[in-house]
Amino acid sequence: MDQKTPLENLSQPVVFTAAELGAIAHLYRGEVYRSTIWRTRLDATTNWAVATLGIALSVTFSSPEASPLPLLLVGLLCIVFLIFEARRYRYFNVWRARARWMEKHLYAPMLRGEGVTTANRWNETLAKDYMAPHHHVSMLRATGRRLRRNYVWILGIQAVAYYGKVAIHPTPLDSLDQLWARTAVGPIPGEFVVLAGFVFNGAWIGFAVWQLMLDMRRNRGRERADAMG
Repeated sequence: MDQKTPLENLSQPVVFTAAELGAIAHLYRGEVYRSTIWRTRLDATTNWAVATLGIALSVTFSSPEASPLPLLLVGLLCIVFLIFEARRYRYFNVWRARARWMEKHLYAPMLRGEGVTTANRWNETLAKDYMAPHHHVSMLRATGRRLRRNYVWILGIQAVAYYGKVAIHPTPLDSLDQLWARTAVGPIPGEFVVLAGFVFNGAWIGFAVWQLMLDMRRNRGRERADAMG
């Protein structure tokens, strides 16, 4: 009898019993269900950020004499929502990655009629993920993704609305002294508030670009079989 190499053994088709295939199908349905639930939770935090921004816009532009301060505060509140959403995204990514893993390595080969093999050890990767569950993305990476997807637009609208409010209400600006007077917050001078606003938004833009570059570097030519998330 010919001896097969370990690689040849790994590439042999896997035959599941009816009970095993049924269990895997239920497992897949469970992962899809959990990813759907956490996807809904992600949408909920985005809705909170949009709703609070809408309230701040309504209050600030309700009259020419209304203070622009609510737009400053809502920017900070949106960052809190961003952190909440990044944490939820880390959980969502676990369930989504598992479901996608089974679709790619189990269901897709069956649909193509190729049979299921363990040539890339996808089953071991999935089993290890169940035996030692962990987040597939870091908190920083998750924050960068959610910032690029949603919150960069929310913060952009907030910044434009704030400076638009300052520029037109109660009358159009005609001097820098007016700008500093309108942007002052209590004892905090307007120059400091404007500078802080530019630093705040610039820092988040820089963070989003930095995380995008890191994501692109990680995904460039990635062929690893154990790469989930």
